[in-house]
Amino acid sequence: MASRLVRIAIRRSLGSRGKRNDRVPAVRKYPDDLRSHAVQLYRESEPKPAISRLAEHLGVHREALRTWIREDEATHQDDDQLVTIRLAELRDLRKKNAELKRANEILRAASALFAAELMEVG
Repeated sequence: MASRLVRIAIRRSLGSRGKRNDRVPAVRKYPDDLRSHAVQLYRESEPKPAISRLAEHLGVHREALRTWIREDEATHQDDDQLVTIRLAELRDLRKKNAELKRANEILRAASALFAAELMEVG
């Protein structure tokens, strides 16, 4: 009975092809500092260099560099859009705040006027 349970446990821990289901994360071929340096070089260069030439200069594969640049542009584009959205929200909130302050001033003046009229009547 125990050997049968052991076999079942082994079968469950192995995939359909006899491999373990535990996945090991892929090892990065290039270090993160090289990636950031390469993207920074590309971003700060004017005019933009050919990706293949820059990749050759840095000793990385051109498709790897192209992927890094695309990822960076997508990240920065999202950041720029987020900043634009936040600035628009801030502008709208400030406008709404100014309107509410004006409404409060009107209400204060109206309540003071009504209070004065009540004092005159009473």
